[in-house]
Amino acid sequence: MLPEDLRAELTEFRRDLHRNPELGRQEFRTTQRVKERLEREGLSPRVLPAGTGLVCDIGPQDATRGRLALRADLDALPVPDTKDVPYRSSVEGRAHACGHDAHTTIVLGTGIVLARLAKEGRLKRPVRLVFQSAEEVMPGGALDAVKAGVLEGVERILALHCDPKTEVGRIGLRPGPITSAADKIKLSLDGPGGHSARPHLTTDLVMAAAKLATELPAALTRRVDPRAGLSIVWGRIQAGHAANVIPQHAELEGTVRCLELAAWHDAPDLVHEVIDQVASIYRAKCEITYQRGVPPVVNEAESVELLRDAMTARFGAHTVEDTEQSLGGEDFSWYLERVPGALARLGVRTVGDTTKRDLHQGDFDLDEGALAVGVELFATAALLS
Repeated sequence: MLPEDLRAELTEFRRDLHRNPELGRQEFRTTQRVKERLEREGLSPRVLPAGTGLVCDIGPQDATRGRLALRADLDALPVPDTKDVPYRSSVEGRAHACGHDAHTTIVLGTGIVLARLAKEGRLKRPVRLVFQSAEEVMPGGALDAVKAGVLEGVERILALHCDPKTEVGRIGLRPGPITSAADKIKLSLDGPGGHSARPHLTTDLVMAAAKLATELPAALTRRVDPRAGLSIVWGRIQAGHAANVIPQHAELEGTVRCLELAAWHDAPDLVHEVIDQVASIYRAKCEITYQRGVPPVVNEAESVELLRDAMTARFGAHTVEDTEQSLGGEDFSWYLERVPGALARLGVRTVGDTTKRDLHQGDFDLDEGALAVGVELFATAALLS
């Protein structure tokens, strides 16, 4: 059980981060706040080369086993904070609308607890805290952290992600894929425009764009195993300026998501092939910008069981529930391509609250009791591993 003074400190720490959100690769203040608090506990955190993000080891390296890593992400989102709370964002157009302030606070709090246990000789497993930047910036700041060597000597890595659909005091677990791959795609169509009375003398880019918008997603459902869950959703279509003028340029932008890792690896070639086929029918020149995002987070079964055992030991078996695979992307997947690990969904909805909230929305908030749950879960996992 966390002492009340630490609970209060962590709540205020999270609120401070919430009031002062920083976007990916700009988290200098957040990094400094975490660094100073860890140093006050007698630890020696190391800021990553880019100046944002940091790592901190607790306990000496054990020659017989690697470290257990606990990962948090630091960055906020470029969305306005629409809540009416004392800790509302003080930065216009930016907010911690995905719970990264909570993730950071939980890993910080776990570090404080484990540092105190280590001084008492009660921490047998060496632990590494990983605070990474730019989770929201594709293909993710996890790659920067890996390049900086945060996984050297790590045997297993764990993470939490806030889940506004799950009640506080509970977690959701799933072995295997728990998130999806998420890529971005942009199509730029060009061709000779003209008067809408003579479409046969033009390249009708509006029609070409409309066909690509509808037929590309439809074609993929017949070219890929449906269980792979490959889908394209458009977020922007732009073409033309007048009702009677066929434009010379059109653009489409969207996301490509995939539930299954192998299909994700094949997706770019398949998408390019279908686009070329549809565009050629309308004689449209098409430039394709396909931006790789992140692969699915694939939870290792043993790591899932470690989280299950820790949550059960601390709060009871009834606090663990199965969770579904989402279509959201998470760059924690890059760590799991190199070491085993797992991500759990942390319940942050107040018990009895029927308000529907979602991630990446300006009204997102959490029951701050979830902070203590996350800390005690991670600390218990470190003691059990």
